[in-house]
Amino acid sequence: MQNNIFSGLFVGQNYITIKEVDSTNNYLKELASNSKPVIEGTVIMAENQFAGRGQHQNGWHAEPGKNLTFSVLFKPGFISIAEQFDLTRAISLGVFDALEPLLGDRLKIKWPNDIYYGDYKLGGMLIENMIQGGQIKHSIIGIGLNINQENFPPHLPNAISLKQILHQDYGLEALLSEICKHIEAWYLNLKAGKTSFVRNSYLSRLYWLNEQKGFKAGNRFLEGTIKDVMFNGLLVIEDNNKHILEFSLKEIEFLNKLQ
Repeated sequence: MQNNIFSGLFVGQNYITIKEVDSTNNYLKELASNSKPVIEGTVIMAENQFAGRGQHQNGWHAEPGKNLTFSVLFKPGFISIAEQFDLTRAISLGVFDALEPLLGDRLKIKWPNDIYYGDYKLGGMLIENMIQGGQIKHSIIGIGLNINQENFPPHLPNAISLKQILHQDYGLEALLSEICKHIEAWYLNLKAGKTSFVRNSYLSRLYWLNEQKGFKAGNRFLEGTIKDVMFNGLLVIEDNNKHILEFSLKEIEFLNKLQ
């Protein structure tokens, strides 16, 4: 279904809404693997996504019709495989900038790509890159954000929605349009070679940046301070002994008091 709710140059100009799907990422992946090319910026929005996925194959819980569950197709051949985390930065910044006018300075990006309000998770994303011939052929960005849902299952102790924070309902399509506009702007910054700007902006919005906190690395607990994120996405933590440690996603866990 075509729609003109999007004001950007290309993100959302091909907009498809579907009633129900296992995962918008799966749907878009299947579309992209067909012989007919899918244009960059295609957005797939599902009213009900019954098998949404997060990092580590975690499930994503969303009540039908109350939240944003959508995927966007990009063709970032200009990003090297070694620096593909820059795409994660750009997408995270786009979502952040769309929500920040509503939520203010309690809004943060939790490394690598969750959206937090205080210590509560508002949303997250799953980025799947298709690599061919030494470059990224296309990237499918799946985003889930809690908007109008008020009740969450007990196994999600730190989930929160926009409605729970601001006590009003929000139009999903208007928010989707705003998010896509900001994602497009950050993506175009990357494409224009403004890599340092994107990296510094991402770092400045990071949850727990320069705060002494508790983490779990494998079987050991450590106290330390997030200092940086490497070009390749590794998280840099300085422990209490002034040792600089680097962690990939599967190597470190944030000991959030609510979890």
